[in-house]
Amino acid sequence: MNRKDKREDEDGVLSIFQNLDKTTLIQEARYFNSTPVYPRKCIHILTKIIFLLNQGEKLTTQEATDMFFATTKLFQSQDIVLRRLVYLCIKELSPMAQDVIIVTSSLTKDMTGKEDLYRASAIRALCCISDSTMLQAIERYMKQAIVDKNPAVSSAALVSTLHWSASVPDLVKRWVNEAQEAIMSDNTMVSYHALAVVASCRRNDRLSLVKLITKLSRASLRSPYALCLLIRHAAKLAEEDETDAAESLMTFIESCLRHKSEIVIYEAAHALVNLNKTTNGLSNAVSVLQLFCTSSKATLRLAGARTLAKLAAKHPNAVADCAVDLENLISDPNRSVATLAVTTLLATGAKSSIDRLIKQIPGFLSEISDDFKIVVVQAIRRLCSKFPSKHQSFSTVLSDMLREEGGLQYKTAIADAIISLVEENLDAKETCLAHLCEFIEDCEHSSLAVRILHVLGREGPKARQPSRYIRYIYNRVILEAGAVRAAAVSTVARFGATRPELLPNVRVLLARCQLDDEDEVRDRAIYYSAILDSENPQLINDYIINVPIPNPVLLEKALNDYLNSTPEEPFNIASVPSVEDPQETKDALIEIETCKLPIISREEKYAEELNVVPGIEKLGPIFKTCESVDLTEPETEYRVRCVKHIFERHIILQFECLNTLSNMLLENVHIRLDSISGYKFLCEVPCGQLVFDKQDSIFCLLEFPESPIETLGSFGAVLEFVCVDCDPTTGLPDGSEGYADTYPLEDVEVACADQFRARAATNDWEASWERAASSAEACDTFGLSQRDVSEATIAVCEHLGLPKSAISGDAVKEIRGGGLWRGGAPILIRARLVAAQGAVTMQLTARSTRVDIATLLLAAIG
Repeated sequence: MNRKDKREDEDGVLSIFQNLDKTTLIQEARYFNSTPVYPRKCIHILTKIIFLLNQGEKLTTQEATDMFFATTKLFQSQDIVLRRLVYLCIKELSPMAQDVIIVTSSLTKDMTGKEDLYRASAIRALCCISDSTMLQAIERYMKQAIVDKNPAVSSAALVSTLHWSASVPDLVKRWVNEAQEAIMSDNTMVSYHALAVVASCRRNDRLSLVKLITKLSRASLRSPYALCLLIRHAAKLAEEDETDAAESLMTFIESCLRHKSEIVIYEAAHALVNLNKTTNGLSNAVSVLQLFCTSSKATLRLAGARTLAKLAAKHPNAVADCAVDLENLISDPNRSVATLAVTTLLATGAKSSIDRLIKQIPGFLSEISDDFKIVVVQAIRRLCSKFPSKHQSFSTVLSDMLREEGGLQYKTAIADAIISLVEENLDAKETCLAHLCEFIEDCEHSSLAVRILHVLGREGPKARQPSRYIRYIYNRVILEAGAVRAAAVSTVARFGATRPELLPNVRVLLARCQLDDEDEVRDRAIYYSAILDSENPQLINDYIINVPIPNPVLLEKALNDYLNSTPEEPFNIASVPSVEDPQETKDALIEIETCKLPIISREEKYAEELNVVPGIEKLGPIFKTCESVDLTEPETEYRVRCVKHIFERHIILQFECLNTLSNMLLENVHIRLDSISGYKFLCEVPCGQLVFDKQDSIFCLLEFPESPIETLGSFGAVLEFVCVDCDPTTGLPDGSEGYADTYPLEDVEVACADQFRARAATNDWEASWERAASSAEACDTFGLSQRDVSEATIAVCEHLGLPKSAISGDAVKEIRGGGLWRGGAPILIRARLVAAQGAVTMQLTARSTRVDIATLLLAAIG
């Protein structure tokens, strides 16, 4: 065959997947009804169906049902390839089609037949269409399949059992003996799947799981995959346990470092490295990973370098001994390994070696993907905080990276690193702002340009020569898209509001912007011009300098509720929670594949659930949702957590309940509260049924007392319900009469911090404090129980709901912050703490527009 004929033949093979159409395939599927069946043609049609479904094509219920039943006609053929494709199609179509249960008899026949290839595939297909009632009919066959001599059949049965354990755990528990027997199988996959089944069945019984892991750790499992799974369970149990059993589990994990299988050795090292508590085996794990770094296999080098990179984020000293081996990996042909080696050395290296390592980064940066480039950027960002005096080198490297090619996520990571350098290092501020100004001249990402303009507006006016940034900002008004132009107008206005010497020039620029084609740009220019012309310091501060940005999702909901309820009072936008910047934890591990989930606030998370409360739209916008608090111990049969939702005049207590008893069904579940004096109980939304392992909520709506001081206190709470025995398999009541029962809960406390949205002091906090000098003030001195001033300061911040960033000072600690009370009254807080003669004394001052709110803050401490 010549080259031309070969190319045409390849094109012909691919052509069956080109221009596939759902309607045409449904027509072709009718061919399955013909007699006799021609396997070759049917295989082509089934292949196209599976391909189309895997491409994301959506079928209607009727279309899927028609195609499903057409496919079942092919059971009359004995062709092995065709039969296996039939099983695949059944699995793909069963979630969309109706009456799929009708194919059970054919699958059961194949499952118990003599053809092993049919049996394994039939079991997997049966798993997709079976329900709890059908499983009882095939239970005997499943038990036989689990211990079958053919490993493919046994594995298929075990994997199907693992899927069923989530929906019908009590039925699957009856198959545990067979699964335990399969753990000792010579086949690696059968042993692995069997262990997964047994561990899943015991996941709610900690003692039983510990016994299983301890027993198997002394046995000689042949399967490296099963051993890896055993190590994962042992590490999890050892992390949670502080008893002697944890020591034996740690000994088992450390012994696996000497296993002959590389997979097991790495799993053990990985488990020891990722434990939150420090262990003696950490040094042994590092030694193993160090050997991996010198391996001839690229996979082992990558595994070793990647795990050491994660460890360096938590325990840099533990990785310091690997410096020589990691330096050898910088020239590794696998550039991913080289990247991890450099980032680890940057995290663990001394100050003297930083410049040398930084110079090597540009050499391989162009050869790696954006994901690994982001890892490098994150390493440099951590170094900016660790070695502030090296800011010149860091800013230069980051600016060079910013000018190179890359996607939005990569450029955003670099911009974040430069912005953090601006905020944390005063010496680097001007240099980094200049780099950001140069970048936005050629920035192709509007969202990133808007972000940088916002930073320039916040940090630029504080620079020694703020006028130098005006040109770059105004260029955006001339050259960029509408969104960027609007952001530039806001930035220019901040310069005029903060620096009076620039105000005349800013007024001229804003006047020019009032002629812009974009209405958003024009409106902003007119708006800011009017505020600046008023020369009112309070107005300029509230609407240009320190403008809270309300959460858009909650703002939309609050406005809809306001319009539906048509209240007499004007809408108060200050009552809508603001957008909070996500705080990055310092102990964050290095992640190679970044997958950012959308960040939503607690208020957004619970917004839909609260709609079941009658009349909630009349309560006004939600002010704050507090963190959930456990009202029961973790191992109890009923688990209850309380979430407090704060409104201006009301509070909703949401009790999240979980029933862990599979043989019990709870009906008419509600909460009995011992109310605090002054609170008015309005209504309760009980839970009709609380089934096994499915969380549901109870809501109690109360009205706050008129006096803020009376809001502080705690509610006694009791869970009341009717307990009904039920079938553990189906979850249905067994017909017996239920009996009333109660379950005592921990008290629900309403604290001062629940009613405030607090924040740390901003840069102009001193000016705000002085402006509030004429407001109501409450001041008192307290003796605190803590003896260490640092511990006392953190405890006070937690009690008042302030972040740790509100703390400053060394010998004399100072807390500066502010916030908003649920009624809309602003408040400023200043506390000074000092240790003397083994005791900590605190002077707390609060200023607010309402004297009772300032007094409330002090009463909460007292």
